[in-house]
Amino acid sequence: MRYWWVNQKQTYRHEVPGGYLWSPKRKKNGHRNPFYEFMREVAPGDVVFSFADSRIKAIGIVASHGYESPKPPEFGQVGVHWELIGWRVDVRFQELKHAIKPSDYIDRLAPLMPSRYAPLKAKNGHGLQSVYLTLLPESFALELADLIGHEARTLIRANSVADAGELSVGLGLVEWEDHQIAQVQADGGLPETTRTAVIQARRGQGLFKQRVMQIESRCRLTGVERVEHLRASHCKPWRDADNSERLDGENGLLLTPDADHLFDRGFLSFENDGRVLVSPVAHLPSLQRMGLGAASLGNAGRFSDGQRSYLSFHRENVFLQARLRR
Repeated sequence: MRYWWVNQKQTYRHEVPGGYLWSPKRKKNGHRNPFYEFMREVAPGDVVFSFADSRIKAIGIVASHGYESPKPPEFGQVGVHWELIGWRVDVRFQELKHAIKPSDYIDRLAPLMPSRYAPLKAKNGHGLQSVYLTLLPESFALELADLIGHEARTLIRANSVADAGELSVGLGLVEWEDHQIAQVQADGGLPETTRTAVIQARRGQGLFKQRVMQIESRCRLTGVERVEHLRASHCKPWRDADNSERLDGENGLLLTPDADHLFDRGFLSFENDGRVLVSPVAHLPSLQRMGLGAASLGNAGRFSDGQRSYLSFHRENVFLQARLRR
């Protein structure tokens, strides 16, 4: 279990009742933002302190890993902007009866703040607007909990992954892909056979699978060869791709259903030389129960030039990787 601080001055009224965190993937200039990258590190069972209007107003228990999701339409612009894709984490928030102002206790909190990516100004305890999500030292988090009192201590003591409730399957992701499927179905400019092929490709079947099988013959990780037990997994996910990319065999790998799920949600990826990358947030005992032990996670073999290009997108935009150096 880890502890996080989220600055929700602009989004508290949407994110806390809605039960989620959402951030863009990058700054407007395309550069990385460390506070958005933290969304790739959050894990179920983590604790989130919500800061808004100069107070800690809610505490949340994380219920999902980060996953790709469109910008929530309730964030203030008219319409559903499906093309603006960011990171979402599902969180079960509880609003606090005793909402404290950290600035009132800055003498106690300042010595415990992280030296990098601190959420407050050490001199006066005012929030830093440049910070969205940041990792807290345990000592700082427990001091916050003591200042809040019984509500916070009870939540943290009782917390476990099970206490977070039924883990999310990524509702934002499901809604997004349902929207995209409806768009394909309604596209009168596509021949019926193409519409069918594009929709089947989402499930790793049909024409897309046939094209992947011209390049691959077995699961990259388990070696399973029986076609009925394999899916064609998109390196650049179906949700991110255009119709041409959705049907491009170079954009695919053959994987068993469990491996396909892990790859699609960013728990696994691949280097261009075939090395298997396992996300720091992946649950290793679960991978072993899926038949993906150490022997399966060494090297997946050579990729084509086209596959390497698509895998680069996957590593940069899907893989849940702890990238920061602290």
